[in-house]
Amino acid sequence: MSSDNERAPSPPAGLREVKKQETRQHISDQATRLFLKQGFDATTIAEIADAARVSKKTVTNYFARKEDMALDHQDAFVATLAAAVAARHPGESALGALRRAFSDALATHDPVTGFTGPDFARMIADSPTLTICVRGLHDRREEALAEALAQAEDMPIDDITIRTAAGLLGTVHRILFQQIQYLTLAGEPDEEVEAIVASDATRAFDLLEPSIGSLGTS
Repeated sequence: MSSDNERAPSPPAGLREVKKQETRQHISDQATRLFLKQGFDATTIAEIADAARVSKKTVTNYFARKEDMALDHQDAFVATLAAAVAARHPGESALGALRRAFSDALATHDPVTGFTGPDFARMIADSPTLTICVRGLHDRREEALAEALAQAEDMPIDDITIRTAAGLLGTVHRILFQQIQYLTLAGEPDEEVEAIVASDATRAFDLLEPSIGSLGTS
């Protein structure tokens, strides 16, 4: 055994952070594998810890809730609509930026847009807990969008125009997400889902053009 003075130096902070991220991802991967195999609600923290070869305490240190392991890209999902508005082109409306962003995500079959695959979509559909959690993520995404719209228009976030526009845009994205999930569960291939939802998105966004089509251009 070595003395205190002879202990090896601690790894650099950057390396420690990398190791933490690797551990977090490993736990999430093992948890998702179990969720897909035996269902979210039937899987226990103890089983996840065993699969990841860590303690239950380690699992709960990294993930406060079990659903956070299944939906481990929540922050990215919540930020998508607000980020599209913030990154809009000069003179482009908020609606135009969101239409463009959705079209790009649809073409790449982005999981954040709803292309999660049939197994993952079924896992969510079969779990009341995850269904409620996803609904909450849509609500949080709408709230973040309202903040971005308020900033774009230099208006207070509680202004009725901002709240209504965010609600309309959030609802359209929620419906399109649900449509992708529904078609995926129905066994449609991704290319067919893309074609159907592209048409649906055009019609849905067109409905909003007369009312909020100029928002964000001032």
